Amino acid sequence: MKYFYQFTVFFVFLIIVFLIIAYSRGYRINFQKKTLTSTGILAISSFPKAAKVYLNGQLKGITDINLNLEPGEYEIEIKKEGFTSWQKKVKLKGELLITLDALLFPLNPSFSPLTNLGIKKAFPLDQTDKVLLYIEKNDSEKDGFYILNVEKKPISFFEPLKLIFKKNLLPLEEIDLETISFYFSPDFKEAILNLNETSYLISLDQENQSLFDVSTSKQTLLEAWEKEKEKNNQKILETFKKDLVKIATDSFHIISFSPDKTKFLYQAKKSLTLPQMINPPLTSTNPTKEKRTLKKDYFYVYDKKEDKNYEINLINLNHLISKNKKYNSNLNQLGHLEIKNFIIWYPDSKHLVINKKDKISLIDYDGENKQVIYSGPYEKDFFLVSSSGNLILLINLNPENNKTPDIYQIVLR
Repeated sequence: MKYFYQFTVFFVFLIIVFLIIAYSRGYRINFQKKTLTSTGILAISSFPKAAKVYLNGQLKGITDINLNLEPGEYEIEIKKEGFTSWQKKVKLKGELLITLDALLFPLNPSFSPLTNLGIKKAFPLDQTDKVLLYIEKNDSEKDGFYILNVEKKPISFFEPLKLIFKKNLLPLEEIDLETISFYFSPDFKEAILNLNETSYLISLDQENQSLFDVSTSKQTLLEAWEKEKEKNNQKILETFKKDLVKIATDSFHIISFSPDKTKFLYQAKKSLTLPQMINPPLTSTNPTKEKRTLKKDYFYVYDKKEDKNYEINLINLNHLISKNKKYNSNLNQLGHLEIKNFIIWYPDSKHLVINKKDKISLIDYDGENKQVIYSGPYEKDFFLVSSSGNLILLINLNPENNKTPDIYQIVLR
């Protein structure tokens, strides 16, 4: 009798351990079918928090929430009053966890002016929170080019501008802004100013008392800068798998790396099939279907953490860029600086921001869930996203009375 009691206790203990392990792996008892079935887990969060979570159209709770669900396909929608909505289709498998993190944006974002002088022209300094501005007020002591840091928090209402050089250093009384352009050094400490047939080397760290004519050596200097940029990109690329480095070097035109350097946006130079870099493939990864069969001239994002490759539908940008002669004069190939005038990384490295025609949209890095984040007035050839995630635009809110726009921050977060 004693042994029978001990055996019974041990047997019950084994059953409890089995149930605990099964539960932790996502198994649940289906009382209707009287079976133990595997489930998957959806861990859903959002910014801002406390957004409503809908599963196949039915409200399931608010973020942050974990849902144990049977394997299958589900439509997830996340909503919060006053913000854009977020949708995603998910194919859930048993015993797997899928994490969804939705970023929502205000439907009516607030505006904050960063200048009040009237800006004739603005040039973003890529991923530096700095903008090169041209101001002209018929004042020989103030007209010129300035640097604005859009992320500084000054005591005064407007950020003080740093003078780079005065207009009176240029040999022309009138500047044709349609023909002026800049090439920036990789560290953004210097720039080449192209004005008509003449090129000048200028410092971006301090005020220039004179301009150095580099017209004859411009090409040599640009080639040196391009090699330095390629070297910097190669250093980042070498943190990826070796097989991918070779393929990317030969077959990709890398447009930009994500801020955290774990992804890159690129254009395929030729059609090919991208092999698996991680075998066996990781589980519990982004559920969006990837595309590893690449088409020439199409755009993609590669994620090295998950070894996933996603097509980004930007092929229609080719036509938009080719029509914009102001950018064509600045570049020698599509997909480098030209594309950066139309698409840039959001600071969280999980989204891309697209400037297209009369609106600015944001998409997930896997090409899904497009959200329009701004559709008001703005100068179409300038846009920037600050490191804090806010949109920086050149806007004229009162064109009947003001001839020139100003720099505004559209607060998104």
